[in-house]
Amino acid sequence: MNTRHGDDYPMGGILRPELLLGAVSLVSIGKVGVNLFEAGRPTGSHFSGARYGRGEVGEFVLIEGQQHLVLGRIVEIRLREQDRSIITRDFSGSEHLEALGTVLLLGTVRTHDLKVTAGVVAYPRLGDRVYAASHDFIARIPVLMEKDGSVPSTVNLDLGTIGAFRQAAVSLNPEILFGRHCAILGATGSGKSWTIARILEECLRYRCKLILIDATGEYANISHKSIDHCHLGDPQEQEKEKSKAVSLPSNCFVESDFIALFEPAGKVQGPKLRDAIRSLRLAKLRPDLASDGVIRKIGESMVKYREATKDGDTAAKLDDPAQPFDCTKLPEQLQEECAYPYDKNDRNKWGSLDENTFIYCYPLIIRIRSLHSAPAFKCVFQPPQDSTPLTNYIDKFIKDTEKKMLRICLSGVSYEYKAREIVANAVGRHLLNEARNGKFRDLPVVVFVDEAHNFLGKHIGSEETIAKLDAFELIAREGRKYGLNICLASQRPRDITEGVLSQMGVLIVHRLINDRDREVVERACSEIDQAASEFLPNLLPGQAVIIGTGIPIPLTIQIREPEAKPMSEGPRYQEHWVIERASGAGGS
Repeated sequence: MNTRHGDDYPMGGILRPELLLGAVSLVSIGKVGVNLFEAGRPTGSHFSGARYGRGEVGEFVLIEGQQHLVLGRIVEIRLREQDRSIITRDFSGSEHLEALGTVLLLGTVRTHDLKVTAGVVAYPRLGDRVYAASHDFIARIPVLMEKDGSVPSTVNLDLGTIGAFRQAAVSLNPEILFGRHCAILGATGSGKSWTIARILEECLRYRCKLILIDATGEYANISHKSIDHCHLGDPQEQEKEKSKAVSLPSNCFVESDFIALFEPAGKVQGPKLRDAIRSLRLAKLRPDLASDGVIRKIGESMVKYREATKDGDTAAKLDDPAQPFDCTKLPEQLQEECAYPYDKNDRNKWGSLDENTFIYCYPLIIRIRSLHSAPAFKCVFQPPQDSTPLTNYIDKFIKDTEKKMLRICLSGVSYEYKAREIVANAVGRHLLNEARNGKFRDLPVVVFVDEAHNFLGKHIGSEETIAKLDAFELIAREGRKYGLNICLASQRPRDITEGVLSQMGVLIVHRLINDRDREVVERACSEIDQAASEFLPNLLPGQAVIIGTGIPIPLTIQIREPEAKPMSEGPRYQEHWVIERASGAGGS
């Protein structure tokens, strides 16, 4: 390729003479050294309306190789030892000062069609020229990295821009962003919530199905005719005005949830609680055997009970952890389970109440009753009369072709008894079960989980009754094949298991200051190395690095501001901490 003569514009104009930075002076595995011709300039330069540093740390560059172009990023700039004395307090820049730059090699650009691939096909040679990569070219990397023969996407989500150059827009198609799950990570104040809001707004421009689990209610002001808002628990009045109250049926919980929640102690309470749950399942399956929803055992005949439990179909359902039962009847049923195994005079009858066993179980009965009446679980055990079951609300949303997004607000569910974690996990389990039943195959669903570190990798219960809240982890592992994808958002990546993060096809990483958080991201994403992760603590609010299986080259962008901004800011002290002055006082 003829690129070394005259003022030709090779490679379709992406190697411009105006963007020439320097020449390769050292080649090693993964990095090259560059003599930067104009690193001593007091400022960068402008070309086609965009600013270029002409040799600044973080700048993307293109190296003109013999066979291909090599894409890289400047990670270090320094002077030769003999030139360091030039930099004094009076130094104001010099166009003739050359510096040494270190460029991290990221990928290869094919010369005939500009397709970008990760890795280096052929290393540069000494003397190869180095150009600043145009912002337009960098913005197109996600498109240029698509597989050969892939059909150009007609659905593109405009997420942000390269730097402050607003014309260089970066767009991703939903397949790249959500196809293998997505995680949005960043410290408090880094712009994570704005990124979620921006993605939601872009998705709503198309035919989509989104479910947002809003842990704190900060997305309540996102308004669109295709959005349904609902809430669990008792949120603030402004939330009640905007959304519909729903309940969470106890049949969304499985047996292990109840056992971990009620925490039966010792060798008596645990077996009796399981027996009570089994009896209540039978009462639900065979109402004719129950009295007021309870299987009566104290002094009662067990003939019909035995016959029912020997029935094959019924017996299988009795041992199904997901088989529903009336949880509100547990205290009463537990008392019935405290009957002697049989009557001394009639082996076909249960005996009278075993008072010792009842005394052992009484603390458990009290705990269950207190949880039934606890405000934290009001949406489960004492839902408002006019509330709709959330499961029905979700089913209606999925079938409604006019609705695109369902926001489920959990701000009214307290953290007492780990209620918010348990409720969120139950919602995730319901979505996964719906996906396994084929409900989302015709139109894939993306579930957004804000503050995901509160819901993933959590356990409830004591050592004897521990249960893992793993619904969202299971969605990350197997939901994709059922048309259910997940987008996690967290300010503490270290609290999310590496197994879950490794399932994320795309990571949108905002500023991360904590070393452990950055290490977790490095281990979870093989495409990002230590040199690239060193940029993370220095990202500005709203800036993010996008990387993943579809974008193995880390791409730093400025996320566009959403139209409806999340309510993530708390009260401002400057507005509320007003100096009080005594009447007529002259001093402060």
